[in-house]
Amino acid sequence: MKISLNRNQIKYLAIIAMLIDHLAWKMFDTMSVTGQIMHFIGRLTGPTMAIMVAEGYQYTRNVKKYALRLGLFALISWVPFSLFETGTPFAPQFGVIYTLFLGLMAICVWDRTKLPKWLKIVIIVLLCILSLFGDWPIFDVLWPFFLFIYRDDKKKKWTSFIVITIIECVFVIGLSILGGQPFAQLFQLGAFMVPVIFLYFYNGESGSRHPFHKWFFYIFYPLHLLILAYIFVFR
Repeated sequence: MKISLNRNQIKYLAIIAMLIDHLAWKMFDTMSVTGQIMHFIGRLTGPTMAIMVAEGYQYTRNVKKYALRLGLFALISWVPFSLFETGTPFAPQFGVIYTLFLGLMAICVWDRTKLPKWLKIVIIVLLCILSLFGDWPIFDVLWPFFLFIYRDDKKKKWTSFIVITIIECVFVIGLSILGGQPFAQLFQLGAFMVPVIFLYFYNGESGSRHPFHKWFFYIFYPLHLLILAYIFVFR
């Protein structure tokens, strides 16, 4: 029997993967087998949420409300993410919702403005630079952007995703090798799980439209960061 997953179910898989990843950062050495496996699973989250942003832009009834929601929770998540990452409340580091918000802005600039193409590209580059202050920088801007651009061409859509993922893995693993830890970032290859899941298991359906499914990630994200910060940083 073939496994069939709707959008809600894949989103919850990504949320579980995120929790596993965050636990691994606090509980296990990155170089350990357990740490590598947990982080490998955790690589499911960033790309999956990027896909959700690209699809969310296409299917939302109100892009402005969608953008406002992402922007608001990016701000709400700032302190929890900063506490989790640094133990201080206002470090210049923002969570993944911030980067996803910039990805949505890149799509909006490209699709909803009448600016010259060259200026749109400049703005998107600037959004990528701003994303350096967030989690999953650059790539959670480029993934949703190109997935939207090629939304009507399945081959180009997933080719662009894989190319960006290869660049991400080469860059991060390459930096690790230059830093004298050639195996520390091998878990980045876990991002290649995402096209497998969407191509072979995603049924294209949204699942239940109950508000709980829409709001769960937004609330869970800052809340679980606060709880983990309390457990692992302040106790």
